[in-house]
Amino acid sequence: MSTSVTASPAKNTAPRLRTPRKKHSPSKPKRNVLLTVLMALMVLYTVVPLIWLVINATKTQTGLADSNGLWFAHDFALWDNIRDTFTYHDGIFGRWLLNTLLYVVLGAGGATLLAVLGGYALAKFQFPGKRAIFAVVIGAVAVPGTALAVPTFLMFSKMGLTDTPWAVIIPSLVSPFGLYLMWVFAAEAIPTELMEAARMDGASEVRTFFQVALPLLAPGIVTVLLFTTVATWNNYFLPLIMLKDPNWYPLTLGLSAWSSQAQTIGGDVIFNLVITGSLLTILPLIAAFLFLQKYWQSGLAAGSVKE
Repeated sequence: MSTSVTASPAKNTAPRLRTPRKKHSPSKPKRNVLLTVLMALMVLYTVVPLIWLVINATKTQTGLADSNGLWFAHDFALWDNIRDTFTYHDGIFGRWLLNTLLYVVLGAGGATLLAVLGGYALAKFQFPGKRAIFAVVIGAVAVPGTALAVPTFLMFSKMGLTDTPWAVIIPSLVSPFGLYLMWVFAAEAIPTELMEAARMDGASEVRTFFQVALPLLAPGIVTVLLFTTVATWNNYFLPLIMLKDPNWYPLTLGLSAWSSQAQTIGGDVIFNLVITGSLLTILPLIAAFLFLQKYWQSGLAAGSVKE
C-alpha cells in the first residue's frame, strides 16, 4: 500500500517590512501642549510680581494711587525713590542692609561650613550612632523653623542674648536641609578609592579633605550656600521675636516697620519707599543666582545619572 503526499503550492511568505517610526531628534523635542500651557502659567506667576515691583518703584506716593498697577505713571521717580530710601530716617535703610549682610555672612556662611564638614564626615566615615544621627537629621528637616522660634527665644532670653545680633546669627548656623544635602552629595561626588589613594601617599585627613574632597564638593557647597543665603536673607519671624532695637533690624523687618507706619496715627505713608526698598532687597539675590547658576544647577543634578 503506497501513500502519496501531495505538496501544496508554496505561498509567498516574504516578511513585511515595518515602517520605521519617526524618531525625535534632540534638536526637535516632542511638544506637549498641556506642559507648555502649565509652564507659561508658572512663568506668569513668577514674572508678573517682579514686573509690578519694577513698575511701581518708579512712582511717587501720589502716582501709586492715581495709576494702574501694571503700567507707569506720568512721572518717573525711580532715582528719587532710591535716594529717599537711603536717606529717610537718617539713612536707616543702609544700616538694615549692612545688618542683613552681617547675618548672611556669619549665619549663612557658618551654616554652609558646618554642613560641609558634617556632611563629609557622615558620608565618608563610619562610627557608632550614625543611623541615629541620620534619623535626627531627617526629622529636623521636617520641622518648620517657626515651630522652634518660641523655644529658641526662651533659651536665648535665659542667656541674655535677645535684642543682639547673636540672637539671629546663632540659630541661622543650624541648617538640617543643608547638612542632609551635603551628606548625599559627598557620598556620590567623592570616590572612596581616591581618598584611600591619598592616604596611601601619606596625606593626613585634613590634607585629604582640603586638597582632594573640597574641590569635588564645590557644586554642592554653592548649592547649600545659595539655599542658606536665601533663607537668612528672607528671614522675618526669628528677627521679629528676637529684636526690639530698630538699629539691628534686617531688611525684611525694617521694611515691614515702614509699611506699618501707615496704620498708626500720624505715621508717614511711604509705600513708594517700601516698594523701592523691596526692589533693592531682591537685587542681590537675583545677582547671586545668576552669577552662580552653573554651579547651582550642577549641584542639584548630582546623583541623577548613574555611571
